[in-house]
Formats: sequence, C-alpha cells, structure tokens
Amino acid sequence: MQAIRRSCFLVSVGLMLLVISQRSVSADDRDSQPGEPKVRIYQNTLTPIKDAKPILADFPEFVQPIEEEARFEAPILVNDKNGKLHVRAWRFSYNARGIIELPNRLSAEHTAVIMVHPWGIDDGQGWKTPEPAGVCDFCTPRKNHLAGRHTRKVIDPLLKRLRPHVGFVMYSLPGKEDAIRKNLYRSIRTKPTKEQRELGKKQLDKKLKSFQYRGQPLVKTIQLSAGSVVKDYFRQFPGLDASSRYNNAGFWDLPIPVTKDISLDDDDIVIYDDDGYPPLRDFLKKRGVRHVLLTGYATDMCFCRTTAGYENLSEDFNVFLVGDATLATYPANKTPRYATNAHISFAALNQLVTQTSWIKVEAK
Repeated sequence: MQAIRRSCFLVSVGLMLLVISQRSVSADDRDSQPGEPKVRIYQNTLTPIKDAKPILADFPEFVQPIEEEARFEAPILVNDKNGKLHVRAWRFSYNARGIIELPNRLSAEHTAVIMVHPWGIDDGQGWKTPEPAGVCDFCTPRKNHLAGRHTRKVIDPLLKRLRPHVGFVMYSLPGKEDAIRKNLYRSIRTKPTKEQRELGKKQLDKKLKSFQYRGQPLVKTIQLSAGSVVKDYFRQFPGLDASSRYNNAGFWDLPIPVTKDISLDDDDIVIYDDDGYPPLRDFLKKRGVRHVLLTGYATDMCFCRTTAGYENLSEDFNVFLVGDATLATYPANKTPRYATNAHISFAALNQLVTQTSWIKVEAK
C-alpha cells in the first residue's frame, strides 16, 4: 500500500492566448504521422462555450460532476489521418481562467486502453480482506464491493465497446509475473495456451484459498510518553497499517488476480509493476501505439504513480484520463464522489481528461 504523498506546488502552464481568426482544420493540422513533418503550428484559439453542461455527470454515484463558470472550446488537438476514434477531452488552466475543451481524432489501431490495478479482492476468487482489521485496495470490504460495482457498471462496458477497435486492452498489477499468473494471463512476453489457462485457474484457486486471512485485532493499549502524546498515539495506531500485523504474513506475496468484474479476453495483456516502466513503453512503441486511454484505480495513488500511471505514460504517449472510469480512495467518507472529483480536477492542470460518453468510434 502506498501512503498518499502530494505536496502543493505552483503550477506554471505557459499558455499562449493567441487572438487568431477561427478556421477549419486542414490536412496540415493532423497529428504528425510517420514520414510527415514532426512540427505543426497549433492555433490556440479559445471560444467561450455558452450554457455548458456539467462534465462527468453520467455516473454521479461514483464521481461528483465537474462544474466551472468559464468553459472554452479549442481547435482539434490530436488529429490522426483517417482517425476513427473520437475523444473529446478537457483540461483546466488558471491562466485562461477556466476549462478548455478540445476534440481529438485518434487512430484506433494506434491506441491502447490501460486499466490500472484491477485487483481481484473480495470478488469471490479467493483473495479477500483479512479479518478482523486487515486492509487492502480501498481498505474495507464494503468499499471494495463499491469499486467492483463501478468496474461492472462503467469500465467493463467501455472495454467491451473499444476492444474490437483498439490496438491493445491492458491491465497493470502489482508484483512480478509469477508462475501462476504466467499460466493465467497474456503478458508483454508470453501468451498462455488454453491448457495453461485452465491449469492457472486451478493453481490460483488452491493458492488463494489456502491462505489464512486472519491477522491480529486492533491494539488494546497504547503507551504514551509525557511529551509526545499525539505522536505516540499515531505511531502505535496509524490510520492505515497494511502490514503483516493485521493482514497476516504472506498476504502481499499472493498472486493478485485481475478482478472477475472484468470480462477478460484471451488477447488482453497484463503488465506487472515490478518490471518497471521501460519494458511497457518499449512494447507499446514497437507496436506503433501513440495514444493511451487510461482507466482504473486509485486516482490519487496507483493511477498516477505506478508503472502504468499517467506520470510515466504522459512522457511518451498522448494520454487521456477517463475521468468517470476511475475512483480515488475516500477515507472518512461513504462515497468516492468528491475525492475522485478533486483528484481528477487536480490532474487536469497538466493532463487531458475525457469521459466514457465522450469516447466514440466512428461508424464505417
């Protein structure tokens, strides 16, 4: 488990507000293709949008809609030749004093859809939150079940819709490609046979169900010094302790499966965090991937900072965060709505954000 670490900093956007007459997009405005010039001049014309509807309003159970007084329309940004995948996106600029919306037209075959950390916890596969005080993923069984419902209702339908068109559908998981998951899932190195997958299912079931999901109870007494009462209190009883004390030794060594809330396809690929980012980057680049639609968990941690997080991917690819296809952790709250809104809004300072209803495949 990772502790939430994000210090405040001054954002420098360097936005050029050029007052240039609007014009239609020509062939010269396309995103550069192999063999074409690498540089094009983007006309950063911002046109106010009147009576704009809230953003991320399709699934208010999971994400509080985004509302901002000032909204602007900008010209198309990514514009692939013969691009059939239409992805409207937005970002926020303090300098522009509002949200900027940009249409994009992507080549679907040069696009990967990646889901960060679809952990199969408390979903019936055998890996479950230890009792009486263990923590994993969204840190309580109830919150894990809510995330599962979000996966079924929002992410899985998106993957089903895009899978026939995009280059790859991928998932990132913690750890390394162990023997069991090597039998279960295709990776950037191997693709198991039908027989290996059946063996992997049996191995996973046996391994996960043989573990004792029981740790120690909450501490009963806390030793406090005379001068550091609060420090001593939290040191001995922190807000998040995912160690063997509460989770039992060996819990984090178990092979974490892809959640069964995903309709997994044999061609889908699993990425392992322990491999690091370069192998993922090289795999995608060698296969011509230029664009990434990013979904998954958790918006405030794994979604941004793990191997397939946007902090890595945005250095090498055109990344679009699917804002309603992610959930932030939400301590001290019964809903992820506001935490997800806040973390997606913060990410929008330097990332493009879309939503499931804004991703459309052009009919043939």
